[in-house]
Amino acid sequence: MSRERKESTEEKKDLRIRSKAISESENRTPNRAYLRALGFQDEDFKKPMIGVASTWSEVTPCNIHIGDLARDSKLGISEAGGSPLIFNTITVSDGISMGTDGMRYSLPSRDLIADSIESVVGAENLDAFVAIGGCDKNIPGCMMGIARLNLPSVFVYGGTILPGKLHGKNLDAVSAFEGVGQYNNGEIDKDELHKIECAACPGAGSCGGMFTANTMASAVEAMGMSLPGSSSNPAVSADKSRDSRKAGQAVYNLLEKGIYPKDIMTKKAFQNAINVVMALGGSTNAILHLMAIAHTIDVNLSLDDFEYARKRVPHIADLRPSGKYVMADLHNIGGVPAVMKLLLDKGLLYGDCLTVTGKTIAENLAVQPCLLDEQEIIDFDNPKHPTGPLVILKGNLAPEGAVAKISGLSVTHITGPARVFDKEEEATNAILNNEIKPGDVLVIRYAGPKGAPGMPEMLSASSILVGKGLGESVCLLTDGRFSGGSHGLVVGHASPEAQVGGPMALLEEGDMVTIDAEKLEISFNVSDEVLEQRRQNWKEPELKAKRGTLFKYAKLVSSASKGAVTD
Repeated sequence: MSRERKESTEEKKDLRIRSKAISESENRTPNRAYLRALGFQDEDFKKPMIGVASTWSEVTPCNIHIGDLARDSKLGISEAGGSPLIFNTITVSDGISMGTDGMRYSLPSRDLIADSIESVVGAENLDAFVAIGGCDKNIPGCMMGIARLNLPSVFVYGGTILPGKLHGKNLDAVSAFEGVGQYNNGEIDKDELHKIECAACPGAGSCGGMFTANTMASAVEAMGMSLPGSSSNPAVSADKSRDSRKAGQAVYNLLEKGIYPKDIMTKKAFQNAINVVMALGGSTNAILHLMAIAHTIDVNLSLDDFEYARKRVPHIADLRPSGKYVMADLHNIGGVPAVMKLLLDKGLLYGDCLTVTGKTIAENLAVQPCLLDEQEIIDFDNPKHPTGPLVILKGNLAPEGAVAKISGLSVTHITGPARVFDKEEEATNAILNNEIKPGDVLVIRYAGPKGAPGMPEMLSASSILVGKGLGESVCLLTDGRFSGGSHGLVVGHASPEAQVGGPMALLEEGDMVTIDAEKLEISFNVSDEVLEQRRQNWKEPELKAKRGTLFKYAKLVSSASKGAVTD
């Protein structure tokens, strides 16, 4: 046992009797009275109280089934010997809010989820908990809550949606966004667009490709904080129900053994997570969220760690949005555990990292079957790209860094005139009105964590570009974010953001911008003297939010280069 793990375990031994401090003292009779109203009997007070943080909601298909999974986890906790208590936290639908002002609430919801889990578990003196998340921000929000509390915890992923079907082809949520571009371009008619809309999302579960939810679920499993298979078991499956039930049993085992998140979420565990994200061709949002989780658990993670991993790990998965297959297809050939086994065999995972099973990564994977028909979906020897697809760019336009995703691209370099917009809606209208031409660098600024506020995703604009056939001839650059479903020549997270006077705020229409994923460059051809003159004339805009949650978020949030954290 490492010194760090010993210290963590010793510091937290007293937390294993948090609930008993309430339940066994005669002075705590009033506290017990409340629990009796919930159905507690005398014997229940002798057991640890273990929470189930559920993100069940009817506002998104990602989470519509999570109430059932929470009850499965509750059953597992009871079977193991604990007293389970389900509580809820929020979720918002990224897909429904996409392209609207509502998208500003998406990233802040991550921190609200973490806040609410911390508040309930802390106030109720729970001994341990299972957290279950589906939609994009649920997963990092739950993990940040787990990191803050450092109690025995297991994360359960709600699971991927099954693919939609139309004309014998698989569809997913992004198909609908791309369909808008195809319709606008005259490639399909209104009836066909309606058919795509009706078929894209057939039921419960998170967006089906290697988009943000599936990316982050894979990262959490690679980190060791969910049970093997949790990230690739489909939402509507017996495997997902069993996964949830076993998580309840596993968290009790962690409590008995005195294993805490800090014992599992080490620097090497984060490196494992990054390597799996690179291999699978994951979302750019993984960088933002893993940075935030690492900050919360006090692990020193930087953008350089992602660039180091990119150079070592090939992109081996032919998964949407840049590939052909979806997460359910990966599940059918062995899922994320089989991919991890392959990476371990290739020397690209740390096998000695502890996991929520109480065993190491290597011990878990020793009993894992190898990939089936791996060359269809996963091909290590003939990768989609010899290095990872998430590239960190730096230069005078983003000195703190920006993030590009190059998976599936034949063009990774562009120098062209800036077409500058301060609002996504205006940029989208320009695309639809055929005002954006091949060779342009389309810039959407004041979309960062403070500027929007909330750092919205640009899936609508990026998908319409792809639908109109401009995905590789126009670069979309922003200080906001991109959906995991975005593909094409897209660059986001440009830092410092425009709202705080980052160089993007000084960019003017027609300035020549260079994006080069091979040279890791993001720059514009403007002299220092001209930039200084522009800076003297620039005035910081007022925050767009004046009160409420977005105002508080804008006042507290850090740069995207640091994970956009609020503490």
